[in-house]
Amino acid sequence: MFDFSYFKAFRKIFRFFSTLLFFILSITANAQEEFIPSPSKLISSFPFTTFTGGVIIIRAQLGDHPDSLNFILDTGSGGISLDSLTCVKLKIQPQASDKTIRGIAGIRQVKFVYNETLRIGGIKVDSLDFHVSDYDILSSVYGDRIDGIIGYSFFSRYIVKIDYDSNKIYVYTRGYMKFPRGGFLFRPVLINLPTQVARIRDDKAINARFYFDTGAGLCLLLSSDFVSDSSILSSNKKPVPTQAQGLGGKTDMLLTTIKELKIGPYKFRNVPTFIFDDEYNVTSYPYLGGLLGNDILRRFNVYLNYERRDFYLIPNSHYRDPFDYSYTGLGLYWIDGQILVGDVMKGSPAEKAGFKVDDVIVALNNNFSLNLQAYKSMLQNIGDRIRVIVKRREGLTELSLKIRSIF
Repeated sequence: MFDFSYFKAFRKIFRFFSTLLFFILSITANAQEEFIPSPSKLISSFPFTTFTGGVIIIRAQLGDHPDSLNFILDTGSGGISLDSLTCVKLKIQPQASDKTIRGIAGIRQVKFVYNETLRIGGIKVDSLDFHVSDYDILSSVYGDRIDGIIGYSFFSRYIVKIDYDSNKIYVYTRGYMKFPRGGFLFRPVLINLPTQVARIRDDKAINARFYFDTGAGLCLLLSSDFVSDSSILSSNKKPVPTQAQGLGGKTDMLLTTIKELKIGPYKFRNVPTFIFDDEYNVTSYPYLGGLLGNDILRRFNVYLNYERRDFYLIPNSHYRDPFDYSYTGLGLYWIDGQILVGDVMKGSPAEKAGFKVDDVIVALNNNFSLNLQAYKSMLQNIGDRIRVIVKRREGLTELSLKIRSIF
């Protein structure tokens, strides 16, 4: 007689494996049908120039105005802005607001220009609300007119590639993008301003958050509170006094180096570092320790995808460029067609050479071009002795300035 117990057992096993196979196939089918964003598409590319510290300058047109304007491309800006004098020249009347903006040198209540359009490299970016600020100090620092700053209001609408090898910006539609090999994907915290964790080491090592700031023409900026509380700096360091420029004017700082800065897998040694008293809490200490500037970031070609919070960095041809360790204590500014001495730090090579505030620079080493960027480059050659012709009330005077190193 046939034993049905074997048949029943076989049927149970068959049902079990049939169910398991169906479950596996269902998972596979669902995985194959996963929805993904549409691929991003290149919609424009345009050139940029760089100023001291790698700060990016792009040309753009506002509304129907035919003249091209100079804008700083700045991930450290939470919106988009126009210079107050530019508004006067273009006969634009800003409207009052109750909003304030904050920078390293002050807090200011600002007016707005609402619902404007910006044309950049063939792209028409509309519905922009520009806050209005005074950028005279930036224009005098860079020796060229700064008409505004482009920040979050632009970056949040596109995927932006900054290519320092070709000095070109590439703009893509939002969507899926496959990054090229050879880089590293960062996932910064991003509300309006991106912040990235980095590791710094000097007397000891510490991880901290920093603004990811392409608008800062320096390597690293630390708040004095962070430096004091972390005891990060070696006790034998002797920072030198200097000044930096930002919103509201100039502010005193100290300049030194730290032994190592590590961002993701990338390490930089003996990094020039500014330290400032964060009176206006720009860094929101203790949330942030400071900011990473563009003299570090320019060493990478950078993809910025604000929508997905993907920042992809690939080392470029500038990755191993030497850092600028030069120190003169001399602050030069372009004002009314002249280059003037605006700062002379106490105990600095500039003071020892005999410079005075309001000296008019006529030439450096027989270079009479009055090109501020060229002069600043000459003042980075450590060990050189530069002959400087200055004009004073009593006439022309030649001074000899020895460029020293902070490292």
